[in-house]
Amino acid sequence: MPDHLPNLQALSLFVAVVDEGGLGAGARKLGMYQPNASRMIGQLETQAGVPLLDRSPRGARPTSAGLLYAAHARELLEAAGDFSAWLRHSRDEDTLDLRVGASMTIAENLMPAWLTDLRRSSPRVRVDLNVLNSTQVLEQVRSGELQLGFIETPHVPRWVHALSLRQDELVLVVASHHPWARRTEPVSIQELATTALVVREGGSGTRDAFEELVPQAASTPPVQQLSSNGAVRIAVASGAGPAVLSMLAVRTQLEAGQLVRVPVAGARLRRPLTAVWKGPRRLGGPAADLVAAATATTAATVSTTSTAADG
Repeated sequence: MPDHLPNLQALSLFVAVVDEGGLGAGARKLGMYQPNASRMIGQLETQAGVPLLDRSPRGARPTSAGLLYAAHARELLEAAGDFSAWLRHSRDEDTLDLRVGASMTIAENLMPAWLTDLRRSSPRVRVDLNVLNSTQVLEQVRSGELQLGFIETPHVPRWVHALSLRQDELVLVVASHHPWARRTEPVSIQELATTALVVREGGSGTRDAFEELVPQAASTPPVQQLSSNGAVRIAVASGAGPAVLSMLAVRTQLEAGQLVRVPVAGARLRRPLTAVWKGPRRLGGPAADLVAAATATTAATVSTTSTAADG
């Protein structure tokens, strides 16, 4: 590359000086100090071998050579702008976009680790994550708005392909001052079904799964119906009533003593966490990469949990 090729910033400055009618005004337009601007213009004139500006107390005006120089400078700056735009577009073409929907429990507690793992293995993939309830995720997968979804509901329609990632446990929690916090006997399924609970909104995977496991609960009016796990946790901690939430959503609050887990008689309340998609049964591309990351991270988490439990 020729060593006399002018600096693009200096060319931009010179064009600004010509357009603004003065060295100080041109420097201000580019956010430069005037002494630096004067030095930069001097270097351009040295390279050009002719005066480019006619300086006077009234300002700096381009010489005839300076006007021709400015015209060519504009062409070069425009070409440089086109090159920069092409370079940005080229980088964007290398990026693989993936539209994903995840129900709240998965989005809050599992998706961050999955996306971190995906970024390590597939740095070109850019995920557009939408946090929805399970019903909304399924609707948007069906319409094609989402390429991949993660749901918590046990109801997986036939028109969708599905892969179960792990089993999630639903637990009964109350505030530390709630009478159930001091119970010595587990709560029976019948008592749980007839108790007014703080619940998630209709269509959420947590609520659907609980009412699938305890059908009688669907006919008991809730004490509160809220649209997020965080809102349910706050309501329970304030004494609004018991709730049944994912262990993933309440583990931190249980460890901190903000909530208390109440045993439920009989089998554990479990539900699947599932990846869903349309199209070919065999996933490919970025969607397959994210499911692989979810599967690997989930397996590692389950293994760690099992080891801790055995210890």
